[in-house]
Amino acid sequence: MSCLALSLQPANGSDILLQTREWFPPARALIALHAFRQTRLAFSNKSPSSVAATSSSSSSSTAETSAATESIGDDPLSASSGQLIVGVESKYRVVYRLVNSIYVLGITTADHDNSINVFECINIVNQAVSVIVTACRGVDVTPEKLSRKYAEVYMALDIVLRGVSNIRLAAMLSYMHGDGIAKMVHSALDTEAKIRGADTWPAVELHSTEHQSNIEAFSNASFELPPETLAAGDQKVSTIVPQSTIEQDEKMIKAEESEAEKDPFAASEAINKQEDLVGGFKKTKDPSATDLTLALAGLEVTTLPPAEATQSTDITVEGFEGKYGGIEFGSEQATLGEAFEGFTDAWGGGLDASEFLENKKVKKQEGLSGLELLQTGDSAAPTAAAAGADGGKSLENLLVKSTEMKGPEMYILEEISAEFRESLLARVGLMGVVYLRTMPPRVSGDKDTEFSFRVEGTSSVKRFVIQSSRCSSLGNGMFHVRTPPSEEPIPILKYSLLPRLTPLPLRVRLIKRLSGTLLSVMIQYVSNPELLAPLTDVTFVLKLPVDPTLLKVSPKAVLNRSERELKWHVPEVPLKGTPGKLRVRMPLDSADIDEELEVVGYVKFSVQGATSLSGVCLKPATEGKTDFYEVNHRYQSGVYTCN
Repeated sequence: MSCLALSLQPANGSDILLQTREWFPPARALIALHAFRQTRLAFSNKSPSSVAATSSSSSSSTAETSAATESIGDDPLSASSGQLIVGVESKYRVVYRLVNSIYVLGITTADHDNSINVFECINIVNQAVSVIVTACRGVDVTPEKLSRKYAEVYMALDIVLRGVSNIRLAAMLSYMHGDGIAKMVHSALDTEAKIRGADTWPAVELHSTEHQSNIEAFSNASFELPPETLAAGDQKVSTIVPQSTIEQDEKMIKAEESEAEKDPFAASEAINKQEDLVGGFKKTKDPSATDLTLALAGLEVTTLPPAEATQSTDITVEGFEGKYGGIEFGSEQATLGEAFEGFTDAWGGGLDASEFLENKKVKKQEGLSGLELLQTGDSAAPTAAAAGADGGKSLENLLVKSTEMKGPEMYILEEISAEFRESLLARVGLMGVVYLRTMPPRVSGDKDTEFSFRVEGTSSVKRFVIQSSRCSSLGNGMFHVRTPPSEEPIPILKYSLLPRLTPLPLRVRLIKRLSGTLLSVMIQYVSNPELLAPLTDVTFVLKLPVDPTLLKVSPKAVLNRSERELKWHVPEVPLKGTPGKLRVRMPLDSADIDEELEVVGYVKFSVQGATSLSGVCLKPATEGKTDFYEVNHRYQSGVYTCN
């Protein structure tokens, strides 16, 4: 960029204003300004102490005479404009213009490869001169006059520093007196189009839609010829084309039809035959068909494991005490299939189905096998009709209530990511987005949504990013938004928090132990007691290193073998209390045993409430004025892991 900073520096006195780009540190701009002042005083053979002593003189006539002498005198930088390179290690080029004892300075880097366009920097300084001359209503520019229009000058120089055309600059200057800052900032969105005579998009959108509909109509149009015309054309073709060619075409058509009849995928004629229920059963006179011993001859029965395999293993590892493995047979299990029901693939292999199903027998209904439940008369018709009418009415009322909006709505969506290693927090980050939901276009028409608001609770915010096409910053946490209506929520602000000030809703710890061939994993979790409401519907996902053959979990979990994931669902995490524990044990093959087995846990949650997790809140710009409605905020987990 050609110009990095703009400043207003009086010939005598402290600087009035400094405006810098986002990536240029203000400290470096102040160094360049100080070097420019020192160079100017050195050229005029005056020291800063003498200037300060002269400016604090008690005699008004003597002070005015000395100030005039010092501001003009033999100062070689008192010319109307010029350039100066300042600095020792970091060199900067200062482009200046003198307007009635006030220097308008533009700061850029002192390049040696001509990569900086100095003329563009000079143009920006000239535009800044136009701003202060307009603010002071003439060339008699003084610090007192600038202080009366300080806010307007500040915002105008901020826009000029980022680059502005002469058309927009003229529009801004015309609104500087009497129309307010917001009018001046947003005045030039359509100014260039209006001056050049171009139409706005809403005015020409109708013509574009009509043109598109005409294209679609002509593309889908079909024209049919009368039968008389077609017959006359066929007759004419028959006189032109030789008769042998027509006969060959007819033979080819008949051959294609015969091939189509032999299509193996064509529908069978058996579909049209009448069903014969009795004919489908044929009696057989072979006596071996009823012999059960011949039917069971090829059945292989797996032998049961020895008695030692049914015994459980006693584990004494701290935190994982208990007995694992083994098979118990109960008297209530009548068959072998019921005994091993928990080890089928339907329940993930190793999870007991009795923990998920209730052992209740359904009473068998007597009668015509449920046919008596069918309604054969018209008695159910009025009830169904009444229920349908009431249901439709209630559904319509529900839809109307859900779409009612009193005005523009704003809410915050935050996403927090964290990584825990053992019990230590390795890294954390939170990013928030402020969304604006405008009134629907069918309600507001083409009227833009425009209002101002302020953001509070930003002490922990690291940086803000603004969507400049819809929102602008007024300083001091104030923002002004102007946007056309939209059906979808519009992101207008994004922010991130400092890592050391980011609140954690949940702390997680993963412990892994390998004893021989038995792998034991435990996840401990505890909620942040400063949360306003406890976390609900929290999901813990554990990525297993191998596909388990046997598995024991506490509490109940769901196993996904294809992804090798074990998933717990916790309905609620209390704010205060003992940490929750999720345990899993599984045996490993000797080939899979490794001291650096990768076991990673993920946490997923989503919370919706009246406040945000970071404490950032949205308020109207003016107390008591409702320009928008603040609806429920939401924060959710991003990449929340422990390993």
